[in-house]
Amino acid sequence: MNERIDVGAESVAWSPCHLGEGLTVGRECSIGALAHIGRNVRLGNGCRIQGGAYIADGSILGSNVFIGPNATLLNDLYPPSKDSTKWLPVRVASGAVVGGGATVVAGVSIGENSVLGAGATLTRNLPKNEVWVGTPARYHSTREEYERKGARESTTNGED
Repeated sequence: MNERIDVGAESVAWSPCHLGEGLTVGRECSIGALAHIGRNVRLGNGCRIQGGAYIADGSILGSNVFIGPNATLLNDLYPPSKDSTKWLPVRVASGAVVGGGATVVAGVSIGENSVLGAGATLTRNLPKNEVWVGTPARYHSTREEYERKGARESTTNGED
């Protein structure tokens, strides 16, 4: 049975999970079971970290970021370097989405309101308001087009 862990500011984590030393959690965040949140990670307000996600030491997430199940944010370009002075944290700007099973390599940034598709591997910075998919991840559409398509499909319930 998963146990609720109060992490302050109306935020919650679900056990079992790992919450690293120096973690800063904003208001109304949720961290799923089996997630690993590294040391000195910062989560903005309203972040949703799904179960099994791995957030490496030093990562910085803005407000209202969604990290899908089993997504991975890395910080070491040459693992295992064993030298934290060489680590490059990932930065995820406010409103961004990282799909389930996606991987973000060390030092890469995800722009505001961008989407990294499920299973994608991001090897370079993703600009704001764009959707990238694939391995390596490449441009797919604008966030506006993505939202329009999602709204259209949800109103038809898969019927044409």
